[in-house]
Amino acid sequence: MSAFKVVGIAVAALVLLGGLAACSPLTALNALSPGGASEVTADIAYGDGARRKLDVYRPKDARGAAPVVVFFYGGNWVDGDRRDYAFVGRALASRGIVTVVADYRLYPEVSYPDFLKDVAQAVAWAKREAGRHGGDPKRLYVMGHSSGAYNAAMIALDPRWLAAQGMAPSELRGWIGLAGPYDFLPIENPTTKPVFHFPDTPRESQPIHHVTAGAPPALLIAARSDKLVDPARNTGHLAAALRAHNVPVQEIYYDKVSHTTLVASIAAPMRWLAPTLDDVAAFINTGVKSDIRTRALP
Repeated sequence: MSAFKVVGIAVAALVLLGGLAACSPLTALNALSPGGASEVTADIAYGDGARRKLDVYRPKDARGAAPVVVFFYGGNWVDGDRRDYAFVGRALASRGIVTVVADYRLYPEVSYPDFLKDVAQAVAWAKREAGRHGGDPKRLYVMGHSSGAYNAAMIALDPRWLAAQGMAPSELRGWIGLAGPYDFLPIENPTTKPVFHFPDTPRESQPIHHVTAGAPPALLIAARSDKLVDPARNTGHLAAALRAHNVPVQEIYYDKVSHTTLVASIAAPMRWLAPTLDDVAAFINTGVKSDIRTRALP
């Protein structure tokens, strides 16, 4: 077994034992993720308050034509910090992508739908300011993992949030969801219930009810064995709804990752688990070319 894989297994063990919301696994991923191909501008305010800040990771050779991704992390809308996801910014920047990793307000400070107002504001900031960081605002994507993938889906599918910022989903080149909850009523998770005002959760809170023929192209990735967010009900149902409206969508399931290690597989020491970074970069650079329903690795 290679030293690289040994490191990967060690980090995987940390992630599985501590969960991605814990500090030490994310700190380990960041410490083991090289940043030499990127430059970071940190602590940029996109709105008022401590939770409306973002960091920008840019390829060192970005000259204004690079695609731009706004990434939202998971944490069940109750936890998360943009600095813990430096490995995402560094990885995408290493593939020539200007990456914005944004914080947003969390429960109990806010509940649905206020955090969507924040993420829309962050996307609008990226649209305005991309050129200053070597990015092309006409090549703008949103991306997220878990609850962050929900945020990305709502920005891409429900026009209300970008409309409040003078934008429309049609201004997005596409969006990427990793293990996202897109169709989760009735809510079963006790942590999620108060975030969405259970038992009075509005139907309109679900991304699957906002699919239209004008939706941006999508890359939907999930862990086949995800025990936290049902991949068939969420990723599978949303992909089917998008296809029914003739929206380009690529749907991929990996066999060797879990809900948490899916996003971790973007980090350098974890890439042996799944080609997440390769598939995301390919979607951004070439669009939906084929619909791969599984990705089994040797």
